Amino acid sequence: MNEQIQPAPPPATVRVFIALAPPDDAKRELAAELARAYHAHPRMRWNRIEDWHITLAFLGEVPSAVVPALCPPLADLAAARAPLTLALRGGGHFDERVVWCGIDGELDALRQLAAEVRAVVEECGVAFPDRPLRPHLTLARARRDTSSCAAETAAGLTGFTGRPWPAERLHLVASNIGRGPGPIRYRDVDAWRFGARNRPAPRSRLSWPSA
Repeated sequence: MNEQIQPAPPPATVRVFIALAPPDDAKRELAAELARAYHAHPRMRWNRIEDWHITLAFLGEVPSAVVPALCPPLADLAAARAPLTLALRGGGHFDERVVWCGIDGELDALRQLAAEVRAVVEECGVAFPDRPLRPHLTLARARRDTSSCAAETAAGLTGFTGRPWPAERLHLVASNIGRGPGPIRYRDVDAWRFGARNRPAPRSRLSWPSA
């Protein structure tokens, strides 16, 4: 007798954050700058280029049922705002463990956007850790026995200045962190163009490697 396999039920909670993402060509520009570090420090836990993002509000683990309620007000917020002009510039590290690339450009507008995003989340009744905004792009994490790699990699980015680019979409992102072995994977729950209503966001041209 053939037994029908039932699909797995959706998780009761989901780990989410709201972010901006550089365009593909700006990511490739930074990836080219990192080529030497990739080769020199292969044991670092490098984030995939597809997953590079600038976090505006980290919500953490929230009930799956609240996520749909976030989408309409975030869509309205994006529709009412013009795109920001940003750039990737320089680098640093947190506690010799986490390597990041800095953000340049319209930083006052970026902070205002983050404040508005967080206000939307609060109005939806979602509690989240209210961390100060430190605009950056997380690139890699050093293993406990390779902490010096983080400082070396960050130093190599000191003179990097990427081209300016428009941040055209606001992203609501989910991750699989804490849901099993293997690398962290991110996916868009939804994304909305700034200054436009009812226009679907095109998929990234960068591929999403299979697990």
